[in-house]
Amino acid sequence: MMPPDLPCGIDADGWHQEAQRVLSPNFGFRPAGAVIDLIVVHAISLPPGQYGGPEIVQLFCNDLDTTAHPSLEELRNLRVSSHFLIQRNGKLWQFVGCADRAWHAGASSYRQKFDCNNDSIGIELEGIVGDTFEDAQYAALTELCTLLCKRYPTIAYIAGHEHIAPGRKQDPGPGFDWERLRTLLGAVTLHFPQPLC
Repeated sequence: MMPPDLPCGIDADGWHQEAQRVLSPNFGFRPAGAVIDLIVVHAISLPPGQYGGPEIVQLFCNDLDTTAHPSLEELRNLRVSSHFLIQRNGKLWQFVGCADRAWHAGASSYRQKFDCNNDSIGIELEGIVGDTFEDAQYAALTELCTLLCKRYPTIAYIAGHEHIAPGRKQDPGPGFDWERLRTLLGAVTLHFPQPLC
């Protein structure tokens, strides 16, 4: 029987017990009174369009060699993180406990709230805007969202980075199938984003 502080395999500090854990220094405390009510889906690949390398993990841990590829130079001195990363093969990584505030949203607003980092959980999908995502990623994302909603019953919304920072961000982009995710989640009740015009 699962201990009471580990429902669904996510502990009291918001660490997924089966994810590959790599600690990012890029996080902070959630503000007093913050209620986790939003999941934000992102897409990332480093270098852009290349999959399977260590660069995303390195970025979130401030270990990225920005001289290794011309496209990485703009990331020099960038300090970002996400709670989770799902690779193309469905492998799940975690960098920040969900009880803490990861730095994934940037300037953002959604459901009449600003600074979405304060009360959201960020999930990066290995991918690029305009590309499609793998079956294994949808399966892992569905399982993760289901577990998060059980651990945090206050979660009521799910959106893409493009929805919380329109005009500034475009991910996960048109290659991400929101209706497929809605169907896969089944009985999990979440408010999905309206299509962008």
